[in-house]
Amino acid sequence: METTIKVLEKVKLRKPILVEGLPGIGNVGRVAAGYLVSELKMKRFAELYSPHFLPLVIIHDDSVAQVLRCEFYYYKGKENDIIVLTGDTQSISPEGHYDVCEKVLDFCEKLGVKRIVTLGGFAEGKIVEEPKVIGAVTDKKLIKTYGHLGIDFGKQQPVGTIVGASGLLIGLGKIRGMDGICLMGETLGLPLLTDPKAADKVLQALAKMLNLRMDLNKLEKIIKEMEEKIKKTEKIHKKILEELPKSKEDIKYIG
Repeated sequence: METTIKVLEKVKLRKPILVEGLPGIGNVGRVAAGYLVSELKMKRFAELYSPHFLPLVIIHDDSVAQVLRCEFYYYKGKENDIIVLTGDTQSISPEGHYDVCEKVLDFCEKLGVKRIVTLGGFAEGKIVEEPKVIGAVTDKKLIKTYGHLGIDFGKQQPVGTIVGASGLLIGLGKIRGMDGICLMGETLGLPLLTDPKAADKVLQALAKMLNLRMDLNKLEKIIKEMEEKIKKTEKIHKKILEELPKSKEDIKYIG
């Protein structure tokens, strides 16, 4: 098996923007992406399967087994259509991260994506009462474009590295001529502790960025609905973090 994208529905999109939110520190990206899918009633149109995911299946309450996968959803917007990439897991190897991200970019490039927004958590190592949104971009012009949204583009909190899909997608996308921005909500930094406050702040920034109207009051309810699925894969996420190469440098953000 190789990394494969199964198309469920062929779609024609207008100036689509890719928004990625996969499991990682604080599950910030995953929760934010999941809420976006739910609130905008987005429709799943493709699924990604890869041998770079852990070799196991998830058993659902109805006893149905499912291999790990990532999913693509779409939404028809007023100015830009939106593609959301979310799912159960990320790759467990460096090579896998590159393979999966290249497949995602191949797929989205054919759909006309020119801008990528990735979502995640910024590990502070302590409880953050009022999380800020930390931003990283692939082109300085994006700081001018979004500088008025209250995003900290490294002035107060410099970003050292972004490990995983959130970093690679915008980095590899730049090579293809795509603009990229990563939004990270400050969080404690424990991989198995979901942080709704950080997800809320990231969603607020994303909504302004994409000119979306969303009722964020439902976030707590959505998180409770997502918790069961998150618990089923939390061991997977812990395994991923354990498998990442150790570095002497302080890696502040994963996934």
